[in-house]
Amino acid sequence: MIDAEIKSEEKYIKLAIAYDKEEKEKVCFEVENIIKRKQETSDVHMIKIKDGREVIVVEYCSSIDRREVGKIFEEILCQLNIKKCIN
Repeated sequence: MIDAEIKSEEKYIKLAIAYDKEEKEKVCFEVENIIKRKQETSDVHMIKIKDGREVIVVEYCSSIDRREVGKIFEEILCQLNIKKCIN
């Protein structure tokens, strides 16, 4: 099961996607593919959590247009067939 969360604060906006090991290849491929095509610079890192799950975090700083970041996040969510995101 893939879970997603978007957080936005004054200095950054980030998307965190938690997934099982079976979904890792697809999630990483889609995120990396979409990020590579965009002009914006992002920080991407992965975190291991319990029960074999991991989280990939895509973060942008406040100097980037939030609407553009929203489009990037929307494309990622669409490619991973994520219909609902935690805010």
